[in-house]
Amino acid sequence: MTDNAATPDPTMEAISNAMILGRQGDPESARRDLLAIWRQIGVAGDPFHRCTLAHYLADLYDDPAGALIWDVRALDAADALTDERAQQHHASLHVAGFYPSLYLNIADNLRRLGAFEAAAEHINNAEQHTSALSDDAYSNTIRTAISEVHQAIDNRDTARRASAPGAAR
Repeated sequence: MTDNAATPDPTMEAISNAMILGRQGDPESARRDLLAIWRQIGVAGDPFHRCTLAHYLADLYDDPAGALIWDVRALDAADALTDERAQQHHASLHVAGFYPSLYLNIADNLRRLGAFEAAAEHINNAEQHTSALSDDAYSNTIRTAISEVHQAIDNRDTARRASAPGAAR
């Protein structure tokens, strides 16, 4: 879980536990657990849970089409999410800060699928939202990835980026 969590949240704890499995090299178990949680919360469930779960589940798919489905679900959930709800999980969270990463991931999957025009639109959206990022290591990673994906789109490159989430598997 995170420091400064406002209230205990069993769903977020279950999502976090599944994410740990994925980071420890067990993407199949992580995907299975996240899909089970998704079935419990459903497509109309808590937007914070849906956004978080879908964002991390997308990283567990090597296939860009499979990842894209979850990335779009994460973006849709973010559109229904409020700062107030996000801050119930952690006081520092602002929904605007989610968008650079969400648009980046969609752009990267579209690029890998060869849909360069659509990818360019989403990477431009990611760039337009970078002002919401902090000046920290995570935000710098997102800015770097946006630049890498933008360059790959310009080059019409469909190869998986070495720095992409899950690429070390």
